[in-house]
Amino acid sequence: MNEFRLSESPFLKDKSRPNVAIAHGNGAYKNTMEALSHFDLSPAKGKTVLLKPNAGRIAEPNSGICTDPEVVAAAIDAFNEAGAIVSVGESPISGVKALEALASTGISKVAEDRNCPLIDMDARKPIIVPIPKGRAIKSLKLCPEVTEFDIVVSIPVMKMHMHTGATIAVKNMKGCLWRRSKVVLHMLPPTKDASADPQHAEKPLDIAIADMSNILKPHLSIVDGITGLEGLGPSAGTKKELDVVVVSADAFAADAVSCCLMGTSAMEIPHLKLGGERGYGITDLDNIDVTPENWRDFSSPFAKPPSDLSVEFPDINIMDESSCSACQSTLLLFLKRYKDELKEYLPGDANIAIGAGHKDMPAGSLCIGNCIQKQFRDSGIFIPGCPPVGSEILSAVIGEPSVDIRDGHSEQPNKKN
Repeated sequence: MNEFRLSESPFLKDKSRPNVAIAHGNGAYKNTMEALSHFDLSPAKGKTVLLKPNAGRIAEPNSGICTDPEVVAAAIDAFNEAGAIVSVGESPISGVKALEALASTGISKVAEDRNCPLIDMDARKPIIVPIPKGRAIKSLKLCPEVTEFDIVVSIPVMKMHMHTGATIAVKNMKGCLWRRSKVVLHMLPPTKDASADPQHAEKPLDIAIADMSNILKPHLSIVDGITGLEGLGPSAGTKKELDVVVVSADAFAADAVSCCLMGTSAMEIPHLKLGGERGYGITDLDNIDVTPENWRDFSSPFAKPPSDLSVEFPDINIMDESSCSACQSTLLLFLKRYKDELKEYLPGDANIAIGAGHKDMPAGSLCIGNCIQKQFRDSGIFIPGCPPVGSEILSAVIGEPSVDIRDGHSEQPNKKN
């Protein structure tokens, strides 16, 4: 494995006190151009620039699920004006093809109108790189373009996230991981230094994202807060109008300010808290210079992912003992989508268990999540993960590879005859 880390940002003047610029109230294109005007993009002249939006799903423009195409359009124009050689690339979730996702979100059109190349970042073989001092992961499979472009720009949309609290600029770089290697981050075992109490342990997924951010710190972050997603993000929430764009050369600073605008705090988002504590970026608002001074006036709290869910479905017995909101949210969303298919594969009254507090377990139970005690994992079907993604649960139940058809662009799994 060859060592790799994105280079220091040429747009970051003071690592100890980064600048964040916010534009509000004038729509996606004008807000983006206004926020970018506070940064000198001349170091990009003659350089290759990879714009990495959040276009990992089949979604319509202005849905809050994927980056607004006019934010991407403005970014292309701004870097073209700076003399850069610009491309747009994406590696979506499993089951989704990059060029289909970019087309559905409207990003393809704005790129093609500007003769800007579109890149399927899953098309080539990956580059395997080590993660120095990684706690949950020791290496990553990267899309090769990430190692080849001079400048990488993260262009996420503001979203709450049922597994990680929020997903903004730092986590958007997870879309630079090659194909299904993204799913691996959900399937990790607890770290050796994890708390013995599952309710207070750091989730392996959060630790892994912090590990990832050590080598994948984008050179610039352009956060699309025009229409975000609240509640059950990343794809099942409710869209939220905010009409802001946030720009910074420090992704952690961009996320910290974005979190405040969303009515939360970087300290409440584990991967941001962990990365900030490791020194990968600045999350303390007192050490960030934000323009304009009245930026907090633009905030509007996003509904957070539910912390306590009531899961009730006919003929399905939910056994929930000391589970976390991540597994609860995953299970709720999975059952809403697949309860009918589930009945065909699980005989009689289906028993589904989540959480760490079980004293016994009926034979044949569907056991979801790492914290199910080891003695119960052989009693039925065990799906590891912290939390597992819906496609992994579905695959385990039906006994064949599948994807989440509501997030992906695929056919429903074949039913039993």
